[in-house]
Amino acid sequence: QVQLVESGGGLVQPGGSLRLSCAASGTIFSLQPMGWYRQAPGEERELVASITSPETRKYADSVKGRFTISRDYAKNTVSLQMNSLKPEDTAVYYCWYHNYGVDYWGQGTQVTVSS
Repeated sequence: QVQLVESGGGLVQPGGSLRLSCAASGTIFSLQPMGWYRQAPGEERELVASITSPETRKYADSVKGRFTISRDYAKNTVSLQMNSLKPEDTAVYYCWYHNYGVDYWGQGTQVTVSS
């Protein structure tokens, strides 16, 4: 059974930075994607960034150039470095792992960008 545990959310001012981390336990395949989704109040959950071995990264257009996703395949962790944060980045961020048709989710961590 795969479990995902996020950490690193919080309150930050516009223009600031945060780093989210996710630790995965269970059987994790490096060729299967991991990443981050987010969901703002009243909005649908959207893909923020994903990464697949060997280092194929995808980003939502709204975060390109500001967010960077990385993955440690030995430790089964995935991180999201978020720079130049904007109020519209405010959302609950979910760690995600996809394995042959099954999606796994973390419990979510709140990111609030506000002055």
